[in-house]
Amino acid sequence: MEYKPTIGLEIHAELKTNSKMFCSCKNDPNERHPNVNVCPVCMGHPGVLPVINREAVRKTIKTGLALNCNIPETSKFDRKNYFYPDLPKGYQISQYDKPFCKQGFLEIKGKKIRITRVHLEEDTGRLIHSGGSSLVDFNRAGIPLMELVTEPDLSLAKEARRFAEELQLILRYLGVSDADMEKGQLRVEVNISLSKGQKLGTKVEIKNLNSFRTVERSIDYEIERQTGVLDKGKKVVQETRGWNETKGTTVSQREKEQAHDYRYLPEPDLPTLHLNKKFIQEIKAEIPELPQQRRKRLAQEYNLDEKSIEIFTFNKDLGEYFEKVMSELRNWVKEVDVKEKVGKDEFLKLTKLAVNYIITDLQGLLKSASVLGEDFLITPENFAEFLTLIYKSRISSKIAKTVLKEMFGTGADPSHIIEEKGLTQLTDIGEIEKIIKDVISKNPKPVEDYKKGKENALQFLTGQVMAVTRGRAKPDTVQQLLKKFL
Repeated sequence: MEYKPTIGLEIHAELKTNSKMFCSCKNDPNERHPNVNVCPVCMGHPGVLPVINREAVRKTIKTGLALNCNIPETSKFDRKNYFYPDLPKGYQISQYDKPFCKQGFLEIKGKKIRITRVHLEEDTGRLIHSGGSSLVDFNRAGIPLMELVTEPDLSLAKEARRFAEELQLILRYLGVSDADMEKGQLRVEVNISLSKGQKLGTKVEIKNLNSFRTVERSIDYEIERQTGVLDKGKKVVQETRGWNETKGTTVSQREKEQAHDYRYLPEPDLPTLHLNKKFIQEIKAEIPELPQQRRKRLAQEYNLDEKSIEIFTFNKDLGEYFEKVMSELRNWVKEVDVKEKVGKDEFLKLTKLAVNYIITDLQGLLKSASVLGEDFLITPENFAEFLTLIYKSRISSKIAKTVLKEMFGTGADPSHIIEEKGLTQLTDIGEIEKIIKDVISKNPKPVEDYKKGKENALQFLTGQVMAVTRGRAKPDTVQQLLKKFL
């Protein structure tokens, strides 16, 4: 590239609290009726006084600690002054020079992306443009909104997307936000400039990006657009741009405001907060295992491949279910090890079996539902037992699919299902040979085709035998015996 892209991100996340940031109104992102979760405080009526939501402060600090931030001893709120129809007060209570979290970082693929600050503010209302009119819903106004600002350490669209995806995962692991982009609970803004040499170019901001795909596409487009402007000898204008999904382009919205244009002033109705070490340590102790730690542990403990690790990290509930199944399998191994000598290599086979059936077959049955849902009936104990039956060749892979489907629908014990439906693996060679002879006698043409060198005929005959045995015979055994008789 002739020009070097410099990219920074501003990411807003709505916090998961019972009430709004400065009043007792319900924080309910699923409320469908407009303007019901409102009161004189969040609507900015004269004479009202805000009260700080303690839980929102805790969640912001928890996020900062998870992102390796420094937590200053004192912090305060400020008034960010601007006029817009979705801002009922005529100003937004935010933080400017004394945020809750400073100077952190998040490592993405071995690269440290520095985090300038994580601060807390109140969200605005929501504008709805319909039929030539604009409507405003103030249910969202006053919801605790956490903003994270990175240093301009990113240089690729894919890097920016990966950062936003990882942050979403961290917020969900911490339980501070559902971070659902479709519901507007996570919104990304991109600052991007192109330059030659050391001097940074003119910064352009792309606002309100509501999907990771859009983050990546908008950056790629903006790099291409700014390159075209510079190649023509023109100057890039410092401005705010939006994303047009239909055209796949960014569009100019307004010239970018500077910080002083907002006339930040200390919020007179809220006190300065003093955060002691004990308070910080209490929050730090609540931080669970985070995605990067989980990835390392899954690799070390279970020897999983990168793709499986990502699935179990991204889908946290499924990953936890996998680990419960593995715990049950370990208990089974302890019980049978004396008799059957299940060594390290054999246990790795069991692990691989568990990964394959959970990621492929079980997820196929779940159809995007969660293993934590009320309709999910397969206990980790029953799933582990199901895997041992496959491992010990009690059932074939074809029968396994039938058994798992029955378990998914009823929650029944796999051994009970096998016994009740007569699905035990057919191991009697004499019985299999008898079936094979019968199939050969009834299918003279495929037999003749096979003798002429047509391998597909063998597959057909194998299928006929498997159909008669209802999948209870091993396909490999069937093929070996078929070749013998043919």
